[in-house]
Amino acid sequence: MPTQPDTDEQPGMEPAIRTEHLTKIYGQRLIAVNDMNLQVPQGSVFGLLGPNGAGKTTTLRLLLGLQRPTAGRAEVFGKSCGPNAVAVRSQIGYLPTNPKLPGNLRPIEYLDLLGKLSRLPRQVRKPRISALLRAVGLLTATEQRIQTFSTGMCTRLGLAASLVGDPPLLLWDEPTAGLDPTARRFTLDLIRELGKTKTVVVATHILSDIDQICDHLGVMHEGRMIFTGSMQDMKKRLRRDGFSLELEGETDNIRLLAQEVDNLEGIEAHLGAGQTLLVRIANDRGRSRALAEVFKLVDASKLSLQAVHSAQNATENAYLQLLQEEEAHGFHR
Repeated sequence: MPTQPDTDEQPGMEPAIRTEHLTKIYGQRLIAVNDMNLQVPQGSVFGLLGPNGAGKTTTLRLLLGLQRPTAGRAEVFGKSCGPNAVAVRSQIGYLPTNPKLPGNLRPIEYLDLLGKLSRLPRQVRKPRISALLRAVGLLTATEQRIQTFSTGMCTRLGLAASLVGDPPLLLWDEPTAGLDPTARRFTLDLIRELGKTKTVVVATHILSDIDQICDHLGVMHEGRMIFTGSMQDMKKRLRRDGFSLELEGETDNIRLLAQEVDNLEGIEAHLGAGQTLLVRIANDRGRSRALAEVFKLVDASKLSLQAVHSAQNATENAYLQLLQEEEAHGFHR
């Protein structure tokens, strides 16, 4: 079942985003967002995580008022979202996936147009545009037309465009999609920096991005919000800790060791790829003592221990566990 929303907000502080039973159905057949209850704390970097088709983009479009909900409601800073909620949209900076920008314009021309549409006076608009182009690393490309930009440059300009009005809330949809490693690192660093002064919602299917920049997250699956909470709460959901032991020796001896480790209380073991033993420790067992027992068996064997690693990333484990639980619940709903 979905976990209840968890916030670290101070008493009386309005959440940046609140949804109640938010639902969007297309054509009476496709349920894109299914009865979503969500709270995003002000000042958080919130990861909206889920596989492609989970409903992340539809959720952002409902918050922006670009689509009407079939049922339920959404609020931004306590104000209702909807097609006519101009005041709400003025509080939001939006970056769509692979933004489509006017190719005939130059970066300054495009950002200046957005500033005029936001009714920014010239004395505010001009220095802000210069600062934004510097911040996203496009000062050397000011004479180029946007149609000559690479994917990474378009994304950087889209980031700047979302910041022209200096909004307190940023909704960024797959901001690292299609970026090379350098551009991806730049974008993650920028999100981390902006999170010091703004509320940032990052919709993505990339677990490593969430792990690096977010302090809160929501996990979506087939339109349902199956978890919301802090990153710490997410990782606490893990039932067991996992480790992999790289060993040197005969395969038969590794197989024998696996049987001996598996017989220990609260510990499971099985063979991995190559000469690797995968060990999982139950939550109610102390990790240090359990590993000490495993190492004692390794010392008594005819094997040599080469290295010890965490079996998988904690966030990945927790995410996969959530999806598995949701699919199992689906058979009983």
